[in-house]
Amino acid sequence: MAYVNTVTDILNQWADYGVFAYVLPFLLIFAVVFGILSKTKVLGDNKGVQATISLAIGLLALQFDYVSNFFATITPYFGIGLIILLCGIILMGLIYKDGDKTGWLEKVFFGLGALIFLIVVITSISDSQLTGAYQFSEYWPAITAAVILLLLLALIIWGDKIGDKSSSGTTTR
Repeated sequence: MAYVNTVTDILNQWADYGVFAYVLPFLLIFAVVFGILSKTKVLGDNKGVQATISLAIGLLALQFDYVSNFFATITPYFGIGLIILLCGIILMGLIYKDGDKTGWLEKVFFGLGALIFLIVVITSISDSQLTGAYQFSEYWPAITAAVILLLLLALIIWGDKIGDKSSSGTTTR
């Protein structure tokens, strides 16, 4: 009887070969650095130099297991956050009207996305083996409350100026 590889077997083999811990993080770092260097043209249009720098940064980032451990920690939370956002989009699609021009939907999903982003980052940092993660995981509720308080104070102090900018303008008679 022939041995049949399931998807689980194949993914476990890839994990044993280091595809998830080294190859995919390297490709992601390489692509992002190369894309930034290509887009900004800070080094001109020399693709060889851009590729060499991207290769060096990608390999140096994987020299120690910090990046691999961080990717292994953040990726599952990122997937959960995407699923929550997708479910929210599907549910909002039930009540959204095509003729609605108020822009409330964009604001709601920006807020939801920002909240999910903060939760993913805070949870990932708390679970990772990064230096200082233990202290952060112990004090993150106080830090979050302080940030929210500062944002509310900024809204109270400068909120009327934000409204004035959007309503100000010249009127012709």
